[in-house]
Amino acid sequence: MWKRSRYKLLTCFAVAGLVTYVAILVFNRTLLPMKTPTPKELYDVISPSTYRFILNQPELCEKKSPFLVLMIPVTLKDTNARTAIRRTWGQDGLIPRVTVLHLFVIGQPAQSDPVLQEHLERESKEYGDIIQMDFVDSYHNLTIKTMMIMNWIATYCQGAWYAMKIDADIFLNVRYLVDYLHDKGEFSRKDYISGSVISDAVPHRDRFNKWYISEDLYPDTWYPPYVSGAAYVFSTDLARKISWASRFVRPIPLEDVYVGLCLHVLGVKPMYATTFLGLGNLFEVRRLKYERCTFAKRIIVNGFNPQNLLRIWHDFQKSYFTC
Repeated sequence: MWKRSRYKLLTCFAVAGLVTYVAILVFNRTLLPMKTPTPKELYDVISPSTYRFILNQPELCEKKSPFLVLMIPVTLKDTNARTAIRRTWGQDGLIPRVTVLHLFVIGQPAQSDPVLQEHLERESKEYGDIIQMDFVDSYHNLTIKTMMIMNWIATYCQGAWYAMKIDADIFLNVRYLVDYLHDKGEFSRKDYISGSVISDAVPHRDRFNKWYISEDLYPDTWYPPYVSGAAYVFSTDLARKISWASRFVRPIPLEDVYVGLCLHVLGVKPMYATTFLGLGNLFEVRRLKYERCTFAKRIIVNGFNPQNLLRIWHDFQKSYFTC
């Protein structure tokens, strides 16, 4: 009798275990997409092995041990933007005892421009802040540029605590950002990405829309949450993980959405960066009229050309004492 009861008990445990295992499988498949490798001919479009460096700074992070590295996508002709950033939020030694590096990430133009290329190479020798690869630099290739950024961080700068992808037409409050990240502490050291989160976007099917994407290229009716490509900050461990996830995500020409798709594969949710009680967006992707104390309470503000950035920067330094 005891043996029969024991047999029934073991059978119940086995059935319960099987049910639990099946439930876990169903649960995981519901939360995360199935990982089907992207066909090689598509993955090669964004694969680091497809492209070569023309200019590189492979030892920069080893020499500096940065807290934060700013990765700034620009084009060959954006000389004024690079100059303005070096004189404003990209300048060395801006935050005492905190190493913040900046790097400009550039492709090459569809039509060769030897004069501009020679100027860029002189810049690289003088400032040591330029990475250039041989993909064609265009709006539709921003996803390629972003994945080259991720690969560079994963390869050459994994020792940094944080990285930030930030466009050249952005005002960046570096001090506020550094304080914000310090306040986050250990919470933000792994699987962390923050910016202006877009959580309700759907594909635009109108061919005349700037963000048009065809059903053939992206058949789903929704996008997973992603951060606006104007600027976002992330723990450097994510660079390697996003690079890995890209093997399972078909390339699309919307770089911020594409990063969101990679995060979805990883099961990582982007975090909205807000002020106290969540009442304000610290990553201001709208254009705001400059006002010193308003800008002092933002991490970024969108829509600045080089002349405007240089014009406001001197006045903004007063915010540390007056706001």
